[in-house]
Amino acid sequence: MAGQRPLVVWIEELRANDVELAGGKGANLGELVSAGVPVPPGFVVTTEAYKKFIESTGLRDKIKSILENLDVNDTRALEEASRKIREMIMAAEMPREIAEVVKSYYIELGKRVGIEEPLVAVRSSASAEDLPEASFAGQQDTYLNVKGANQVVEKVKACWASLFTARAIFYRAQHGIDHFKTAMAVVVQKMVNARSAGVMFTLHPVTGDTSVIVIESSWGLGEAVVAGKVTPDEFVVDKKTLEIVDKKISRKEIMITYDPETGGTVEVKLPEDKATEPSLSDDEVKALARYGLMIEKHYNHPMDIEWAIDKDIQPPNNIFIVQARYETVWSRRKAEAGEAREAEAKAAEETGGRVLVRGLPASPGVATGVARVILDPHSPEAQEFREGDVLVTRMTDPDWVPLMKKAAAIVTDEGGMTSHAAIVSRELGIPAVVGTGNATKVIKTGTLVTVDGSRGVVYEGRVEISRSKAGEEAAAAAAAIDPETLRNLYPVTGTKIYMNLGEPDVIDKYVHLPFDGIGLMRIEFILTDWIGYHPLYLIETGKADFFVDRLAEGIAKVASAIYPRPVVVRFSDFKTNEYRGLKGGEKYEPEERNPMLGWRGVSRYIHPAYEKAFRLEVRAIKKVRDEMGLKNVWVMLPFVRTTWEVEKVLEIMADEGLQRGKDFKVWIMAEVPSVVLLADEFSKLVDGFSIGSNDLTQLVLGVDRDSQLLAGMGYFDERDPAVLRAIKMLIDAAHRHGRTVSICGQAPSVYPEVVEFLVASGIDSISVNPDAVIPTRRLVASIERRLMMRRLEEVEKALRELKGGMEL
Repeated sequence: MAGQRPLVVWIEELRANDVELAGGKGANLGELVSAGVPVPPGFVVTTEAYKKFIESTGLRDKIKSILENLDVNDTRALEEASRKIREMIMAAEMPREIAEVVKSYYIELGKRVGIEEPLVAVRSSASAEDLPEASFAGQQDTYLNVKGANQVVEKVKACWASLFTARAIFYRAQHGIDHFKTAMAVVVQKMVNARSAGVMFTLHPVTGDTSVIVIESSWGLGEAVVAGKVTPDEFVVDKKTLEIVDKKISRKEIMITYDPETGGTVEVKLPEDKATEPSLSDDEVKALARYGLMIEKHYNHPMDIEWAIDKDIQPPNNIFIVQARYETVWSRRKAEAGEAREAEAKAAEETGGRVLVRGLPASPGVATGVARVILDPHSPEAQEFREGDVLVTRMTDPDWVPLMKKAAAIVTDEGGMTSHAAIVSRELGIPAVVGTGNATKVIKTGTLVTVDGSRGVVYEGRVEISRSKAGEEAAAAAAAIDPETLRNLYPVTGTKIYMNLGEPDVIDKYVHLPFDGIGLMRIEFILTDWIGYHPLYLIETGKADFFVDRLAEGIAKVASAIYPRPVVVRFSDFKTNEYRGLKGGEKYEPEERNPMLGWRGVSRYIHPAYEKAFRLEVRAIKKVRDEMGLKNVWVMLPFVRTTWEVEKVLEIMADEGLQRGKDFKVWIMAEVPSVVLLADEFSKLVDGFSIGSNDLTQLVLGVDRDSQLLAGMGYFDERDPAVLRAIKMLIDAAHRHGRTVSICGQAPSVYPEVVEFLVASGIDSISVNPDAVIPTRRLVASIERRLMMRRLEEVEKALRELKGGMEL
């Protein structure tokens, strides 16, 4: 906009180059209008108004003095600084000149829509958000269903205050952004009385395929989709023909809608017929797709779009584009091994390849190779296994890791989603289908097969999969971006997102991912692949130093790659049958009827027969920290049963010179219910807990985690109320003692609802498989935003009630 800088401006008067005045959101909305796209009518309180506000009230100098010497890594100090600044902004009176013009535009908006006091959305629009080079939208606040001129003025101030949330302050400090060069505009738009709402991508968000538009939709407000409250309907539209090429109608249990009694939003349980009914008609899907094409063409870039359908307006004029911003993921990050798995699955179906076996989709992706049926990892057949072959076996254990690392894909007769084959395949980034029941009998050695790990299907022959050109271009573009820049493209979350890892050699493959540390580093991979010998055998043959050096080398490879982010190394947790598989192990390992519940974890470390082997592990950790200088390495004790065994282990570690301290943390796995029941006592001994949801579910419910029969009947479910209650008990008890709680089990990698439960329960960190890092970070960010809004609404409601009581 040319001329004098206004305090308030109508959306349709803005264009893309007005970011400095209207913020990213406001400028983009104006640009959408210019492209002929319908957006809810409204106006923008500009950055000029914000600047005048903080200058005329004297807030600028006060805020500067608070932030000058702030250590943003000091969480408590950061939260306190944020609280002070936001309270100062809310307490300051908005200059009359600004307040009056905001009110006058609100009144005029009411005239334009024919409603005296329309409900509006008041949205923050920082001058650095929603840009292709700095996509960190969502760090500031949005207020829905605001009514009345005075309330609009208050919410504008609240948006200004949200420029100084702890998370926003931290983000700017981490990225070297001047706190006063980022200004806040505020978008005020008529609320869409949403019948249906959701998101739209002008490329496939999973595969990067630019030939389609993907629309996700649910009943009510779009918050249900964005926050992961429902599994949305999904429509895939071909860009050339605008025909719907794929449609998945999900069961939508709830919808979020406006509650006129409270002035906020409320979750409503949907009746059976509504829950399974499509939330969009085919005509609406095609109309949305047309708008998506218009927007993408206008910006000449793939777009991430939010939309809503107003139930108060007659079609076809009831569709509104609420927000559009550049899609950043496929434009920026390195395409991963499974980048085209949905497109591949579709192509596989089109080929009509004969299905050999079906099982559980344990690790995503598609691979073709020659099948090798191997029943013993030490057999002659195993010696013939070549790089790129498909491993077909009954079930894997640590002995199979060397073969698994060569495999293009893995297929097993037995095992579930938490089996060794499933976990290792996901970490190695290779497709896997487990629990087929009969793969070793149906598939013959030498047969060419295609394994679809995304859908749990093994086909006969080669299924030709054409990878999208967009994915290849994205990979080439991302290759020029350094890992730190790639990580910074993703939202900052209060809940730390850690990654699970075991094989040191794959860390370079995942170092670019946006994780805050390694929440579980299993050393069993190093023991089998890097060392190979039973530690007691090495001690007996005078080669103990070999064990210490190799273990230290493997741990250091990971710790140095991600320094200074922490690496939580779990001491060995082999079971007796697995230790026996190491060279020389038969001499030292007893036969057990149930190794899963036998001599494993901490119980080994304190036993006279194994203590000296455990001391080698401790010395390896000490070498990494003291000799190699990698102080970011912490440790974790597995399968803890009692407090007294932890005390004994800590004594052994202290005897080796390894003690808890400021920069050395000791965690324990919470897998056995006794840890939950005695969490107050365990909290006095260690610095933190990590929930092993697989074993905890097994022991809380009394279900063998490897039983396909019970899993098929629905018994093994980490979402069971008893398991969730145990987790909540642990978090509450640990926090009473100032101890941290993480989770490294399978549940958060698979179930979005478990992630929501964990964040709402206050968990400190969530550690997931590499393929789940990005979606989990996004999901956690959306959940945290929603929880913050809900808490703010509760505070406002309490204040209103308090004010009403005082007036009475």
